[in-house]
Amino acid sequence: MSRPLARLRVRLTLGLGAVEIHLRLRLPRLMYALTRRPATAAAPLAELVRIESEPAYRALFFTGLDAALDDRFSTQTAMVKEIEAAADRLGSLITDPGDHERAA
Repeated sequence: MSRPLARLRVRLTLGLGAVEIHLRLRLPRLMYALTRRPATAAAPLAELVRIESEPAYRALFFTGLDAALDDRFSTQTAMVKEIEAAADRLGSLITDPGDHERAA
């Protein structure tokens, strides 16, 4: 039972391939329009040109940049405080006089 289905699947694949080749030869413009292509990338400096040339976009960009920098600075400050607190806790564990008396 599976043999006829396998043969049918192979025949359909070969038939569709032949139809595709035939259409590519007969209707190249249509096949070009139907073929997937990767998106074209924007110019690498397009946003920089826009920032320099449009004052409204420049103000919006710098506002967003300032907000991102403030957020990054606050995150770094919080991280430094956490590290300092952990270092203080570790230092208090190391310099605890009770540990030295037990060791002696």
